Amino acid sequence: MRRRLAGLVHFARRRRIRDGAHAESSGLKIISWNLLRKVGASVQDVAALIDTEQPDILLMQEATAEIDLLPHMVGGHYARCPLPGRIHGLACWSTLPFARTPRACTIPSGVIVKRHAQIIDYNEFSLANVHLSHGQMLNRRQLRRIAALMSSPCAILGDFNLVGPAMLPGFKDVGPRAPTHRMADLVPIRIDRCLVEGMTCHEARVLPVFASDHQPIAVTLGGVPS
Repeated sequence: MRRRLAGLVHFARRRRIRDGAHAESSGLKIISWNLLRKVGASVQDVAALIDTEQPDILLMQEATAEIDLLPHMVGGHYARCPLPGRIHGLACWSTLPFARTPRACTIPSGVIVKRHAQIIDYNEFSLANVHLSHGQMLNRRQLRRIAALMSSPCAILGDFNLVGPAMLPGFKDVGPRAPTHRMADLVPIRIDRCLVEGMTCHEARVLPVFASDHQPIAVTLGGVPS
């Protein structure tokens, strides 16, 4: 079954990857998903999401070494940046080639978990893949540090662990407004976000729950120079 799934997904992706260079003209479909490390979404779940949703770019948080199999299953471009001292970290998959190898950039960290952002540069825009701290002052400091590393047009996506407005000058919160996670399995909250500067959002939605305790978010972004 695993081989059959991999074969089907790889076949479905070949045309999409070949046409990826034209994605800017019609808008970029970007998905962000916290995989819930070892007990959440598997690499087969991620491949199935790609097959179903056909994103141009997929950003992942809490991705383990298992997810490194993804480009062998579906092709595309891929990079993972584990958090210091952790089995998981940030990962990105893309139909579009990177302008340079995605890099891990240090951000202010809490006492327990050392954090960084994954900065992904393309020829005409850049993205930051983030998994921010729970402290509501700290995660806003982290956002300001990340914004200072980027230039317009750009977007910041991921698990913000943030309640209320981001209060990041120059950026607009264009992600879906529906809850993406249940705090303590009870309280629905919207902590998976998308902030943009110099880009527009044509569509934003929360995808159905499966495999993880976070729902993926999908945005279609425009405004990238052609």
